Amino acid sequence: MTQVIQLNKNHKLNIHSDFQKQDVNFDIKKLQDACNQVLKIKGFDTSLGIPHFAAISLNQIPGDPDSIKGSKVRGVYWTKPDSSGKEVLRDVSIKEHKYTEFVKDFEHTYFKEVYDLLSKKYKLGRVRLLLKEPRSTLSWHRDPEPRLHIPIYTNPGCLMVIDEKAKHMPADGSVWITNNTKYHNAFNGGEENRVHLVACVLDYKFN
Repeated sequence: MTQVIQLNKNHKLNIHSDFQKQDVNFDIKKLQDACNQVLKIKGFDTSLGIPHFAAISLNQIPGDPDSIKGSKVRGVYWTKPDSSGKEVLRDVSIKEHKYTEFVKDFEHTYFKEVYDLLSKKYKLGRVRLLLKEPRSTLSWHRDPEPRLHIPIYTNPGCLMVIDEKAKHMPADGSVWITNNTKYHNAFNGGEENRVHLVACVLDYKFN
């Protein structure tokens, strides 16, 4: 059931179970322009529909570029990969609280302003751009902490599922926090790419 929490006289925060919309909003055109800038810096051809990248890190452990390479881009998670239903651990543990340095190559983009504002409101870990290509899905898994989402490119066929509840988050500058400590996945059933800015949130509690 959807609840409404009164924040002040002029603003309300809608809460839909494990998808919680926040009282902050960003300029979607600037977000999309910044995304295109980052993709160009990383060498992805946006004329081809930004194919074949899974994650681009926007922050790192200070002075440690290796902290955003390999399995450290993914981080630890738990999954149930087969019919036994037995949970298994995947990838490496991440010291999220150490990710406090914005990647210098991207400092001139709008993402730096977004990062600075979000860092004042939340205790953040890794902040990444995550892509789901058309007609693709994540594994069914759970993460150590909630995640903050800002959809940048999406389509109506993009849904996130937590437990048995599914939700589409529109690309309109809105900010969401999702309860990734529960089993979930995300899929793109459309024919265009889905790109979200996704941050690990270390101090957020769900009701």
